[in-house]
Amino acid sequence: MRLVLDLFKLRIGFAIALTAWAGAMVAPGAAGAGTVTAIVLAVLVASAAAGAFNQYVEADLDRHMARTRGRAFATGRLTKHGGWLALIGLLCGGATAAAAWLVNPAAALYTFLGAFFYGVVYTVWLKRRTWMNIVVGGVAGSFAVLAGAAAASPEAALAPLPLAFAWILFLWTPPHFWSLAIVCRDDYARAGVPMLPVVKGEAAASRAVFAGTVLLVASSFIPVALGMGAVYAAGAGAGGALFLRASWILSRHPGKEAARSSFRASLAQLGLLLLAAIADRVL
Repeated sequence: MRLVLDLFKLRIGFAIALTAWAGAMVAPGAAGAGTVTAIVLAVLVASAAAGAFNQYVEADLDRHMARTRGRAFATGRLTKHGGWLALIGLLCGGATAAAAWLVNPAAALYTFLGAFFYGVVYTVWLKRRTWMNIVVGGVAGSFAVLAGAAAASPEAALAPLPLAFAWILFLWTPPHFWSLAIVCRDDYARAGVPMLPVVKGEAAASRAVFAGTVLLVASSFIPVALGMGAVYAAGAGAGGALFLRASWILSRHPGKEAARSSFRASLAQLGLLLLAAIADRVL
């Protein structure tokens, strides 16, 4: 079971699925429970396929990093061969096809684009080439929001509220991941991956985390101006305060422990924001 969780990065997948659920809840119009369930599961499976592809491609890098050297392809517990690529393609293609059949083609397109941006744009094209990798790769989370919103209707994904949440997800990824990259800076340097702390140093990366968090938290209140209620505002405020405090401490005292606290605060911020968005609509 642990092998499956790790291979398909299901912890990340569940977070992405929650993002799609929030997108469905904030979209104008109402999608049925069955339709919402279908798109959330499709996004989860597509995300799992992208996560497995990421590990398949990065097995050589993972062996150099303490955080990832125990992964299945890195250790050889699973052997890299074409059958894995076929399975990954089947999962992603099946999730996309299911979204098209059970929801609509627009939702299927956003589901596919989320997996494509993480698996191909971030993992294959950008990660080994530029410290901007995670900035562009962060679009993957934005597509999950749009996939969920499209469950209501293809046009709903481009309404102001879903677009605002897509923007929030785009802004969340860099300070979240750069916090982790500071913790794992030595690993990334050893593997030759040009993450921001490796290229610019921990102090500059810490300042970037704080600046990104300020922009993220400010943007997280755009949905209030677009009609979200007090429950959402409270969740966004509480989560934002946690992340701002942790990232401010990191900017003043760059280091692994402060970065680890910032990383954890970023997860709490996103969880509170998404759950508050869902609860706001339910209540």
